Amino acid sequence: MTVGTLRLLRRRVPGPGSAPSSPTTEVTPGAAPPRAGTARWALLTWNAVSTLLPALALFLFLRTFLVRVFLVPTGSMNPTLEVGDYIVATPAVFGARLPVLGTRFPAIREPEYGDVVVYRPAYNEPVVDVVKRVVGGPGDTIQMVNREVFLNGDRLVEPYAAPESDADEPLTMEGPLGQGWHREALPSSADPATYHPSRNTWGPLVIPSGHYFVLGDNRDRSVDSRHMGFVPRDEITAKVMFLSYSHNVGEQGGTRWERIGRWIR
Repeated sequence: MTVGTLRLLRRRVPGPGSAPSSPTTEVTPGAAPPRAGTARWALLTWNAVSTLLPALALFLFLRTFLVRVFLVPTGSMNPTLEVGDYIVATPAVFGARLPVLGTRFPAIREPEYGDVVVYRPAYNEPVVDVVKRVVGGPGDTIQMVNREVFLNGDRLVEPYAAPESDADEPLTMEGPLGQGWHREALPSSADPATYHPSRNTWGPLVIPSGHYFVLGDNRDRSVDSRHMGFVPRDEITAKVMFLSYSHNVGEQGGTRWERIGRWIR
């Protein structure tokens, strides 16, 4: 019994001049002890990244292919779109384009007469999104006579167009902002020398391949294809679908509830 007790004490009590040791922990000279905070921070970071990445991917997918929201800043599309309207447009209809790369996916269909579209004209500096209505496509002959639009000789019925409010005025043909390009688009039967277009009477103009003619519904307050020329197909990015929200920007302010959810035709 005495021997057994001594042997036990020798294992538990360090001898003179010796350092105590731990049977479970090894310490490497120069190494910092492990910290629980570092592991916890790494775990929290991974959890955040693994949660945000799928959400970011979903957002980019929706924005690129399905849904884009724009605020209407001017009255060029009155009464269809009013200042303060938020429009929802989908790029998928006319072929969504990948950000940065610029690769365009196949379109569901091409723009058609009556479509309200978003496009990015190269003549704006900086380039901004513009919304107008398509009234003619490639190969069409378009003309306006006293505010009435004729497409391939047929008068268009346009219930969406705002009534006339301003007197007609001539279109400037010369200079850097002139509409001299009208003469190049005249059919062979027209005489460019006697062509003097105005805002409400112009044409006939032949729309070239790969281009479209757009007008604002508020014909007296819109800068559109009458002034800036045909819109290349490649600049048309999305079809306007409906209003997601509408805010009255006048003195009264407030939400225009009756406009929310309105389908755009």
